[in-house]
Amino acid sequence: MDDELQHLREERIKEIMQQRAHVLEPVLEPVLVSVLPITVMNMEQTLTSHPLLVMDCWAPWCGPCRRVGPIIESLAREMAPTVTFAKCNTDENHQISARFQISAIPTILLFSSGKLVGRITGAYPQEVLRSKIVRTFGLRH
Repeated sequence: MDDELQHLREERIKEIMQQRAHVLEPVLEPVLVSVLPITVMNMEQTLTSHPLLVMDCWAPWCGPCRRVGPIIESLAREMAPTVTFAKCNTDENHQISARFQISAIPTILLFSSGKLVGRITGAYPQEVLRSKIVRTFGLRH
């Protein structure tokens, strides 16, 4: 009985070690680029931490905003690490909406070194948004 118990313990230890080794294997998949959430609390730090920032101002009830969302995520992956992308829910961050005089959504704000350098209001196809971002920031893409 003791030998059987010892054997079961050893098998379990091997199993656990194999699981841990699998977890520690290097990840070869591409790193996912996320779109940063912007709030009143982190707005200033985000502006100063990211030299080129694209901020999508949206609301959950806005149909055009929901169409632009996946485009922003795709552009974030495509333009990383040169350009950082962020989203600001205007329903939850009225002070940001007022500060940047956002009266219609979606509105995409473009910041260079913390300064507002461009604004895109409305839902546009990915190619149009990419072109406007590249042109505003003076990028080659």
